Amino acid sequence: MASSSRALSLLAFTLSLLAVLSTVSGHNITQILSESPEYSSFNSYLSQTKLADEINSRTTITLLVLNNGAMSSLAGKHPLSVVKNALSLLVLLDYYDPVKLHKISQGTTLTTTLYQTTGNAPGNLGFVNVTDLKGGKVGFGSAAPGSKLASSYTKSVKQIPYNISVLEIDAPIIAPGILTAPAPSADGLNNITGLLEKAGCKTFANLLVTSGVLKTYVSTVEKGLTVFAPSDEAFKAEGVPDLTKLTQAEVVSLLEYHALAEYKPKGSLKTNKDAISTLATNGAGKYDLTTSTSGDEVILHTGIGPSRLADTVVDETPVVIFTVDKVLLPTELFGKSPSPAPAPEPVSAPTPSPAKSPSPAEAPSPVAASPPAPPVDDSPEGAPSDSPTSSEDSKAKNAAFHVGASAYVAILVTLAATSLLL
Repeated sequence: MASSSRALSLLAFTLSLLAVLSTVSGHNITQILSESPEYSSFNSYLSQTKLADEINSRTTITLLVLNNGAMSSLAGKHPLSVVKNALSLLVLLDYYDPVKLHKISQGTTLTTTLYQTTGNAPGNLGFVNVTDLKGGKVGFGSAAPGSKLASSYTKSVKQIPYNISVLEIDAPIIAPGILTAPAPSADGLNNITGLLEKAGCKTFANLLVTSGVLKTYVSTVEKGLTVFAPSDEAFKAEGVPDLTKLTQAEVVSLLEYHALAEYKPKGSLKTNKDAISTLATNGAGKYDLTTSTSGDEVILHTGIGPSRLADTVVDETPVVIFTVDKVLLPTELFGKSPSPAPAPEPVSAPTPSPAKSPSPAEAPSPVAASPPAPPVDDSPEGAPSDSPTSSEDSKAKNAAFHVGASAYVAILVTLAATSLLL
């Protein structure tokens, strides 16, 4: 009887743990909305603006969705960058399900949205007013003074408790000025050098101009452009090759390696799993990058060394410019760095004996006496390390989060079987 009781208790624990694991495994907003055709337009714009990647990379989030009818006031009537800002205002960085909506302290609250994190929202325009109204209704509006609660909650779409909640509202939330922001253009990006200089990337900006690669960047704007701009300090760092010794073609390839012919904001880089082609990618060489994350940071891997995304200079669909803390060195130009010299074997304390000269075989290796090799990006191609230093501690922590649910099931089944035998 005691054994049966223990088995039932363990089974209940197993089911509870599996429920938690399914929540921790994350969500896919594109898949969630694809189950409801009435949100096809909204879902399409989440993908076009890459907001879907940003939503999938976050937890404890609420998405206010618009059906196709309500979405018609935005779709096709504004530049994609403007639509992205408007939709970012519908991504609440807190968890609200129908129950919580009706239990708001004092009946009203201001909540932060994804728009607030972009740096494009002056003052409190990136906040949304959520108010529990009389008669069981809930209103939403901009937090800007004088704004009306012009949007109302209509129904619940889906909840993964405390991870993501999807709620339908009947109209967009419009913050003052959000629909009038100008869209980026190729002509506007001709001043990309000015933006880079203000961001502390003057060396990189000068190289783009003198090499003519700036024109290549600008020519890709309409289809999408992502730039990884090394800071001036990055060019002064130890281990950066002397660029004056490169041919003109090699300089062009190096600069093209620092850009992608697609719009890939931070959220997309965080969820990326595959090698990424750059402007330098061609039939003769891959010139690709891989990515990994460490907390909220994104790390780029070239095969020679990692580089961290430092700041966002511009993020306006379809253009995003980041600063990075190291120059990206492609293996196609600079080869792989040599592996560090192995550590010497530990030597036990010698016993008292007459001293003797070491034989040639025991003489120190010239390699061991040479300067230490530069840091190596030793993660296998297509499987980047988990942090800029590729430390064992970071790998262990990340491994703990990536253990598959099947491994947990196997462990729990083993425990259950053991319990039944007791």
